[in-house]
Amino acid sequence: MDTIECQKRSEGSKPRALRRAGLIPANLYGHKGSESISLTLKAKTVERLLKEASVNNTLIPLKITDMRWSGNTLLREVQKHPAKGFIYHISFFSVAAQESVDVNVSLQFVGEAPGVKLEGGALDTVMTQLQMRCAPDSIPEAIDIDISEMHQGDVLYLHELVLPEGVTVLNDPDQVIVSILAPQISPQLIEAEDAEAAAEAAAPSEAAETSKEESA
Repeated sequence: MDTIECQKRSEGSKPRALRRAGLIPANLYGHKGSESISLTLKAKTVERLLKEASVNNTLIPLKITDMRWSGNTLLREVQKHPAKGFIYHISFFSVAAQESVDVNVSLQFVGEAPGVKLEGGALDTVMTQLQMRCAPDSIPEAIDIDISEMHQGDVLYLHELVLPEGVTVLNDPDQVIVSILAPQISPQLIEAEDAEAAAEAAAPSEAAETSKEESA
């Protein structure tokens, strides 16, 4: 990813006035203990950033042009207006001085499950991302989950997952990741089958009544 440039926010500047000027307020944490730096970024820069980066996942090279500070960061938070949807604040976390960081990593399901393709079951993806702890320079882009040998009734638990070296999962190890469910029968199909069974059961008695009438 290209370096994201930003500037230190002027003291006393109002967030609303900054946004009117095409700037997005931001903060940087983790660069020096509990201290934070107030920043601004161009709105177009933020739009481009969010097309390439995910919260708590993507390493972002950040440069504060008027402080001579630069380093790798994680995007920790993106705040949007609840009604209008525009971005009004973002937060970065410096990872340069961190031995490990907590991140969210997406799960990608690969292959075709026989339980779905051949047995008519349904793929139930309970989890779509993992919370994990790893070194800042070892953040996986995604974790592949091979479902090509899963049959109807099979369940994959988190503790069964093989993870890259140095990665610690923070989720419950007994949590279900994915399973293959049996085919769901709709109420309409059940009603149709019941009606068909009732009709078949009634057929012999109707035939017997007809035979009696013909004999008489």
